[in-house]
Amino acid sequence: MKGLNILKDNYLETVSNGSTTLSLLGRSDGVELMVQTVLKDKMFVLLPGEGENVQEFFYILEGEVEAELDGEKVQIKKGGFISAIGIEETVYFLAKTEVKILSVSNTPTFHYLSEEIKDLRKIGEKVELKDRYTFKHSSRVSKYAVKTATKMGMERARIHNLFIASILHDIGKINIPEEVLKKPDKLTNEEFALVKKHPGDGAEMLRQTAYADLADIVEQHHERVNGRGYPFGLKDEEILTEAKIIGVCDTFDAMTEDRAYRKAFTAEYAMKELKDLAGIQYDPAVVEAFEQVLQEEGKIV
Repeated sequence: MKGLNILKDNYLETVSNGSTTLSLLGRSDGVELMVQTVLKDKMFVLLPGEGENVQEFFYILEGEVEAELDGEKVQIKKGGFISAIGIEETVYFLAKTEVKILSVSNTPTFHYLSEEIKDLRKIGEKVELKDRYTFKHSSRVSKYAVKTATKMGMERARIHNLFIASILHDIGKINIPEEVLKKPDKLTNEEFALVKKHPGDGAEMLRQTAYADLADIVEQHHERVNGRGYPFGLKDEEILTEAKIIGVCDTFDAMTEDRAYRKAFTAEYAMKELKDLAGIQYDPAVVEAFEQVLQEEGKIV
């Protein structure tokens, strides 16, 4: 029948990054209808729109998600409906189970997201094959980074770039020999020199992709405000705020996870270290915002 299409599992396009699958059902006059599947324990975010007319609707087909609203956690189960019209703050969703969501948006995003997911998958797979710890670590850092940036009032476009950059911040480690990455003893000067190359190597990889504009963030994530970081020894305002945020979140996650050469420190201990080094190695405003995030999550008191 003219004007009528009946589709049976024939999506226009489907992409996946290993934790999220996005399928385009249809599009017309700027409106897109999509189905998104998110694996258990994975987080996704809803960012403020660029204008007052941006509208997005989400219907939970299967599973359960948890949203963080005004510091409180709210569960949304199968049959639940989410309406986002002119939101001004980032909203975080955690998949408590595998979740399938039907979404409608009047802002065309699928093509952009599909290309993004494809590129991320290619890069992420390379890193995960080399070191699964690095891959999982970057995922955790991205969650902390987005929440910290939101707490600091960073604008939507920059938060999105930070989200991607934080996921990719350690991709340069693909060039570090596995025996160095997993060495249980102190690194030699030569081995540490190899490790110190990873921000630059990662940035160079990004400069060959659609993410070239994020390369500086990745390259600077080990710079410190006192100029004693690497690779360039940048100071204070010479360092991008996004890189400062990743630096804090990266350090915290590294300290609170088991490593080959030591057991994990507690969240309280790691946070104290960050506060002691605020203004020395880390930006005080970033440390303060990150502490508020951890307090709201109940990781510290």
